[in-house]
Amino acid sequence: MSGPATEAFVAHRNLLFTVAYEMLGSAADAEDVLQEVWLRWSGVEHDDVREPRAYLVRITTRLALNHLRSGARRREEYVGPWLPEPLLTTPDVADDVALADSVSTAMLLVLETLPPTERAVFVLREVFDVPYDEIAAAVDKSEAAVRQVAHRARAHVQARRPRTAVTAGERDAVIERFRLATETGDLQLLMDVLAPDVVLMTDGGGKVKAALNPIHGRDKVLRFLTAVAPDALELVPVWLNGSPAIQFVVGGHRDGVGTMLVEDGVVTRLYLVRNPDKLASLGEPVPLAR
Repeated sequence: MSGPATEAFVAHRNLLFTVAYEMLGSAADAEDVLQEVWLRWSGVEHDDVREPRAYLVRITTRLALNHLRSGARRREEYVGPWLPEPLLTTPDVADDVALADSVSTAMLLVLETLPPTERAVFVLREVFDVPYDEIAAAVDKSEAAVRQVAHRARAHVQARRPRTAVTAGERDAVIERFRLATETGDLQLLMDVLAPDVVLMTDGGGKVKAALNPIHGRDKVLRFLTAVAPDALELVPVWLNGSPAIQFVVGGHRDGVGTMLVEDGVVTRLYLVRNPDKLASLGEPVPLAR
């Protein structure tokens, strides 16, 4: 299929992917949803579609909700902490503050605490400013009900999202200090860059070694990091989920990635993904300009 229908899908593909990714926390699952969206879209009588964007968002939302609900049991049986699948982004994503925040690991974990419908409504309304009537059509609820859901979801997220605003420059500087401290083994610098109540979450999915529970407190986090770090470890900067992150490279292969939440000039949350299934879509390590 080619022509206006294909052009419409391509024009809105980034939007559709981001909607699916923020709902599912998985780039691979979001791509699966988009494949099905394309199949549905290719079978539609396009002359009858007044607003391609609204139609495509509706299909994407419904398929993502189905995927989310069908995978609920699998998520419950997940071994150890579940973290979102890392998403490669570019530095210019950070220029869109709302988008960068919405795909951050910290925000995706907050969204994970919402019921599926509330998550869909929040993403569509708060991140992409989709009109209430279009959201109502996507989630099969009345517009009045969607407004109530949106209010409830907004309050839920506001109560759980990071409260301290930092500039991109401040955040980037802290992350770079963490990288240097870890790479050089400078324990004092590492202590200085970690908050006393820092929390470390590691996601191995039961496939590689990882802590089965979150680790709380700077001393325990330091002990864990120094105990598990291999001798030939290279730390390579990369952009993930809208901000600078770190690739842990061993023998030329990516062993894991780390994203961080920075508040008040220190790292308050550290998220390490080692599950090889979640790293597969990233390809081989590629150093990016800092």
